Amino acid sequence: MYAIRPSAVAGAFYPGQRQKLLDDVLAMLGAAQVTSDAALAVPKAVVVPHAGYVYSGSTAALAYARLAAARKFIRRVVLLGPVHRVPVRGLALPGAASFVTPLGEVALDQQAMATVSQLPQVVVSTAAHALEHSLEVQLPFLQTVLDDFKLVPLAVGDATAAEVAQVLETLWGGSETLLVISSDLSHYLPYRAAQSADQACVRNILAMKGPILHEQACGATPLNGLLLAAAKHHLRPQLLGLCNSGDTAGDKSRVVGYASIAFMEEHQHVA
Repeated sequence: MYAIRPSAVAGAFYPGQRQKLLDDVLAMLGAAQVTSDAALAVPKAVVVPHAGYVYSGSTAALAYARLAAARKFIRRVVLLGPVHRVPVRGLALPGAASFVTPLGEVALDQQAMATVSQLPQVVVSTAAHALEHSLEVQLPFLQTVLDDFKLVPLAVGDATAAEVAQVLETLWGGSETLLVISSDLSHYLPYRAAQSADQACVRNILAMKGPILHEQACGATPLNGLLLAAAKHHLRPQLLGLCNSGDTAGDKSRVVGYASIAFMEEHQHVA
């Protein structure tokens, strides 16, 4: 059966109308100024936030703008984000052939999914993906900055960092494969407290020092898995941007933190 996972949060987390969505994504990418040196250094992995675009889209764009030089070469995106609505043990594949957004259809990498599905911590859960926004909000950015890619979407539930790292290792590939970890930072702290907490969390990420706690990052589980895999492959993290909803479109009494972080391979120059 050719199962399509339709967009669940178009019109809520991001515009539901195609041209408006494309215009907004292009504007955010255009505002994410990339130096000529940085434009040539393509990350192997990025950590990006997953709130509504009005809150965190400008921060996510800082990472996605770094992919321009590889738009013709990245052919597979391994996308991990935390489950918010349906609990699951392990990492869940969607049981679908494609995802759809207002910008069109994204084919899933059936061969890669078949390979990783052999791991005991990988399950199939249509329910876990049906309403999950942490993965979906990344797709319009990927559809805009990349030419032709296939997706491996994994909704991460109750899993260990080692289990996540094993999945990433299995799908690591070469320069054709990009890893995307979807995670916001602290939730609902007052503005100054959130700034302090998020800065401490980011310092640990940049020092490759885990584990990151769930109160520090809602995507702590996939993030901790990335830190393990990144250390093994000698990736070097670089902070691209850090803010919270009080800086963008929310009030400052209860904010959510957002960071954009690139993980570079050793031979890549970091500006």
